[in-house]
Formats: sequence, C-alpha cells, structure tokens
Amino acid sequence: MNPRGASGGDPDRDPHGFGAADAIARGVQGSEPGEVPGRLCEVAVELLPVSGASVSLRSDGMPVQLSASSARAAHLAQIQATLGDGPCQSALEDGAPVLACDLTSSRDAARWPVFAEEATAAGVRAVYALPLGSDGLCVGTLDLYRDSPGGLTERQLHVARLVAGVMTGALMSLPRGDEVESPDGEAWLSGLAADQDKIYQAVGMIMAQLGVGSEDALARLRADAFARGCTALEVAHEVVTLRRRFERE
Repeated sequence: MNPRGASGGDPDRDPHGFGAADAIARGVQGSEPGEVPGRLCEVAVELLPVSGASVSLRSDGMPVQLSASSARAAHLAQIQATLGDGPCQSALEDGAPVLACDLTSSRDAARWPVFAEEATAAGVRAVYALPLGSDGLCVGTLDLYRDSPGGLTERQLHVARLVAGVMTGALMSLPRGDEVESPDGEAWLSGLAADQDKIYQAVGMIMAQLGVGSEDALARLRADAFARGCTALEVAHEVVTLRRRFERE
C-alpha cells in the first residue's frame, strides 16, 4: 500500500489538488498516446493509498481491459469482465463512483460475493471504481485496488477524480484513423479490437453450437471461464481455435 504519493505528496495536505495535477502532468510527459493510460495507472498508485490500478473500456458484452499498473491489477480487471460483476460493472451501469471499502465483510462482500471472494484471495480488500466520460456518457472505468479495508477521504477522492478526468481526455483524444504503435511495435488499438472481436466470434460460435441467443451464449462462456479458473478471453481463444466446443445439455 502507498499511503503517501511519491510524486505529489499526501493528497490530504493538497486540498485543491495542485500538487497532484503537477504529478499527473509529469507522469505522462513525453508519452506516446498508447502509453498514457498505463502511465496514469502508475501515477494513481503513486498518489493514492492503493496498490494497483487498471483501466477498462466499455463495450458490448463485457469491458475491454486497456492497461494496468501490475499483473495483479490486470488479473482483477479480467475477473470482473469474466464474471460480469464487481465494482467496475456497477460503475459502468450507474455512471457514478463505486467505493467498495471492505470486501471481507459488510454490504460490499454481500453485493459482489463471488468477485469479493476472488479479490480477497488475491490479497485485495477494497476497490474503488470511477467512471470515465462526460455528459452522461460512460466510456469505461478507472479501477483502484487496495490491500487493506478502508475508504478514500474527500481529498483523496478528488485526486482520484483528477486522474480519471485526465484518463478520459486521453481516451477521447486517441487517434481513430492512423494506428498508434506501442513501443514494441504492436498496433495498440488494433490489438484491443482483436481481443473484442475474438469474444464476439466465440459468442457467435457458441450460439450456433447450443442454439441459444447472444446473451445466453456470453453467459455460458463466462460460466465456463469461471468454472475452469480462466478468463473469458482465454476461453474465447479456445473456442475460435476449435480447441473448445460447447455441447447442448
């Protein structure tokens, strides 16, 4: 856990967020467009009492994980996408921040029982999900993970909103024509689209195999992933490569 921001100091001693804003600007300075979401996740961990952060984009069926500060944060984002449940999903539906301050007990554990069990098994005790977007349009979420139960102070929430606001601007300004390449040369936006297309393709194949609608097919894919300890994307890959077939019951 990181109780004091390494770059911006203690958010509670920065009531207007000026230091945090400077830290955010420094954190993304010189970054390519495709690197900005990941850098902002790292900045969030530096500035807030959280151990990890991830950002996911809204999409039909399930969110698409965009970036994360660590492998554990990425894993937790994939769990929420696979389950179709969790603070991230609730923030997408409500269009408002969802602060799950104690996943070990209380109403948070009862609200998302399966996700809470998975999260606590991974060492996470609290999750804060902030919607990304404006004017009632939610394009995704910034999810913050904490190793101990607890909430965010008003000033810490203000800093989290600052990061979410910059993240929204970064997502909205991503090129939609020419591809943005990541440092390893991979087409970044196309990579995300390919993942989502794989989900769509797998759902279509499951519909044909089972003779069900798209919602039921997606539910079966998610249930299979959860039962086998996989992510939905991993199962989708098995389906489209003909290594996994669903049979009618």
